[in-house]
Amino acid sequence: MTEAFDKIMAGLDDARAYLNGDRTGFAVNEIDVPSPDVVAIRSKTGLSQPAFARSIGIPLGTLKNWEQGRRRPEGPARVLLALIDKRPSIVQDELGR
Repeated sequence: MTEAFDKIMAGLDDARAYLNGDRTGFAVNEIDVPSPDVVAIRSKTGLSQPAFARSIGIPLGTLKNWEQGRRRPEGPARVLLALIDKRPSIVQDELGR
């Protein structure tokens, strides 16, 4: 096989071992991201609902569902909201026009 294939297989073997409980030699970094208060975070930015939704690349309906408690942000959305909570201008500063 190729070197790339061998590296992929080694990675898969490592993943299988980890899932089977072998934690030897693995570095695991976990970050506790609290459940965000989306209304408060958006308020810190000073943006309207449509502008905030556009700025983070989500549909307006998704933002409204979060703000009204019908849905909760998960995964990368929670991380992004936590970053915005810490620095409300982060999206504009890093990706702004």
